[in-house]
Amino acid sequence: MDFAEPADVYVINTCTVTHISDRKSRQLIRRAARNNPEAMIVVTGCYAQVAPGEALAIPGVDLVIGMRERNRIVDLIEEAAFRPDGPRQAVRDVRTAGEFEELPAPALAHERVRAFLKIQEGCNNYCTYCIVPYARGPLKSRHPEKVLAEARHLIAAGFKEIVITGIHTGAYGCDLPEKINLADLLQELVQLPGLVRLRLSSVEPLDVSPELIATVATCGKICPHLHIPLQSGDDAVLKRMNRHYTAEYFRRLVREIRRNIPEAALTTDVMVGFPGETREQFQNTCRFVQEMAFSRLHVFKYSPRQPTPAAKMPDQIPAPVKEERSRLLIALGEELARSFAARFLGREVEVLAEEPSREFPGHYEGLTGNYLRVIFPAAGNCRGELIAVQAEELIGSNLRGKMVEGAGG
Repeated sequence: MDFAEPADVYVINTCTVTHISDRKSRQLIRRAARNNPEAMIVVTGCYAQVAPGEALAIPGVDLVIGMRERNRIVDLIEEAAFRPDGPRQAVRDVRTAGEFEELPAPALAHERVRAFLKIQEGCNNYCTYCIVPYARGPLKSRHPEKVLAEARHLIAAGFKEIVITGIHTGAYGCDLPEKINLADLLQELVQLPGLVRLRLSSVEPLDVSPELIATVATCGKICPHLHIPLQSGDDAVLKRMNRHYTAEYFRRLVREIRRNIPEAALTTDVMVGFPGETREQFQNTCRFVQEMAFSRLHVFKYSPRQPTPAAKMPDQIPAPVKEERSRLLIALGEELARSFAARFLGREVEVLAEEPSREFPGHYEGLTGNYLRVIFPAAGNCRGELIAVQAEELIGSNLRGKMVEGAGG
């Protein structure tokens, strides 16, 4: 973003999940201030929450707004504009936050077919590497009637797929007076008229209950796709991470999911270079990832974040070692993704058409329920349609095929 369009106020929504996120946030703030010296520069988001003084010290920043104040952002900006001598920070301790903060996003179905519906905020797990509880505070679930109301709004706006998101999504409902969990909520959502697809975002291993597996397996509108963060395939590393499961527990969980949902896409997060991770422990992770045959990997290099416990641990891994381990695991992930996609060659798959292909003129592309990207020729605009495609060719980890006769327009 170059901030070339003139504006009176620029709001920078920042991230702090890694040190690279911090650096990119600072670069973006400086660019906005440099390119628009007369504008008001407002910084919000996670970096603003955990390092407000640091954000405010960046030349050109006029106002820093924390996570608990975002619903007052317009009032705070107006107050700062008319009171130059007023407070320049509005950041409260997220640990004292009460209910879920309602910040509904505008519906723009003419631009996208997929909408994200946030049902939960915050986390109580305190994994030793993770800054999220410090930036987002404790777990807060959105009341089910609010979730259903926004889902109805998104469906009415024309969205075909709704993705259920949160920070600790699988713990949904545990803080509410109503007796409701994630599986219960999904079962209510799939009853909404007009809903085409429902997809789950990340769910922690210990939250993937038999009830949740059964719900995904039996509700046809729920995509057969589960993203379950592994982080490491070595028990000693998992223990240092404060992850309360073992590799064997994860193995049994994957077996149960595949027994009930044989063609489910299982995607995961894996961290490399956690403090003290030995070469043997990294190899344990590689072997475990290979055995689990994930359909896609998200690989992260460990990044020290203050004030997390892992940042103070001995035996921090050198950057070149983390880079090499990341490269090896990414290559393994690409191999597994191709292997999963190849299982569907010669078969008919159902694709939600999203947008024209940039690589192949005259083609559209979209995702199957089990998270495979498929490219297919289309004579006209078929955005938002469910298209039956005969998969014929593997391009990287994507499929290319042709419409089944009579499918789509």
